[in-house]
Amino acid sequence: MKNIVVQKFGGTSVRNLECMKQVLNNVRRPLAEGSKVIVVLSAMAGETNRLLALAKEWSATPDAAELDSLVSTGEQISVALFAMMAKDQGLRARSLLGFQIPIVSNASYGKARIESIDGARITEMLKDNDVLVVAGFQGVNEHARITTLGRGGSDTSAVAVAAALDARMCEIYTDVPGVFTTDPNMCADAKKIDRISYDEMLEMASMGAKVLQIRSVEFAKKYNVTVHVRSTFSDEPGTIVTQEDANMEAVQVAGVAYDKDQAQITLVGVLDEPGVCASVFTPIAERKILVDMIVQNPSREGRTDITFTVPRADLDQTLKLMEGLMPEIGYKALLSDKSVSKVSVIGVGMRNHSGVAAQAFRALRDENINILMISTSEIKLSCLIEDKYTELAVRTLHQTFLGQYQVG
Repeated sequence: MKNIVVQKFGGTSVRNLECMKQVLNNVRRPLAEGSKVIVVLSAMAGETNRLLALAKEWSATPDAAELDSLVSTGEQISVALFAMMAKDQGLRARSLLGFQIPIVSNASYGKARIESIDGARITEMLKDNDVLVVAGFQGVNEHARITTLGRGGSDTSAVAVAAALDARMCEIYTDVPGVFTTDPNMCADAKKIDRISYDEMLEMASMGAKVLQIRSVEFAKKYNVTVHVRSTFSDEPGTIVTQEDANMEAVQVAGVAYDKDQAQITLVGVLDEPGVCASVFTPIAERKILVDMIVQNPSREGRTDITFTVPRADLDQTLKLMEGLMPEIGYKALLSDKSVSKVSVIGVGMRNHSGVAAQAFRALRDENINILMISTSEIKLSCLIEDKYTELAVRTLHQTFLGQYQVG
């Protein structure tokens, strides 16, 4: 149904009554244009953290399924309160929780993935309602247990609902006016991007940009959902996330991202023989730990060094796994470092412009920033550096590639 607009509002947008009133104003805009509106809400700012702290207070090791049941109540509060307010203003509205639609997910509590959404049921309910207020972040699995989709999961809820309904637009409202060329808090020269491709947004999200959850962008790309990232508290246009076009390719680099949630592990003197890498990375994968960069040094006397990065929160668990592998892979030393970060330059134009790597390396060299590891893709170049240089590296790379960036 092309006369449906999906709007998602994050925690800072629903944190109190005054903010909720602004949300209602934004909902009225597409209603006035004749559209039906699906409003996807997050929990009020700070509520999910409060519930997580409460769980730890009551249980040393909270059961994952019960924890999802607990933290999902934050979104339930938001949608119920907003629906009450909307009805008081004369709107035909009702709230919906994930299981009432249903939004069906797998059983990975805390990081569930959406498997299906009953779009026909939502469409049927729109016959009697102009506004449906849907709890983001939550679903239900085949065992009728509530699940949650991970931090930022309301973004994914909104885009998935938009895809299920073939909605004409999915608007992601937040406390910033759009997607910027880099973090404005770190670089005063950061500019808002008018249009960005799905692939660029995926890379920026995966490299540390916090505007959109990665899976929401994956959904948008797969189902060709146009996403408009904009501010709840301003009428100015934000950033359109959409299909790549020729104008995007004309820009060498679209943005600079960084990720401080990195840790480096090195296995020194590993036996250089077939199957060793599989022995190292299979148990890591089985525990759902994400490995990013991987470097293997040239063999010396039948041994090599393997260096890779994982999220800082998974460092201790990964080190224990590696210690357990000592008899099997026969390394000489196990090293780790938490004081690292990753900076990345991203842009679909990199496919057609040579020399991006050389420019980036020269810029970092001129600031005496040492590169520890490098990874590349068709539209991305990432460098692992000491985290004390993160801000300097971001500003340097932004000035190198985007110092003359023009909005428009």
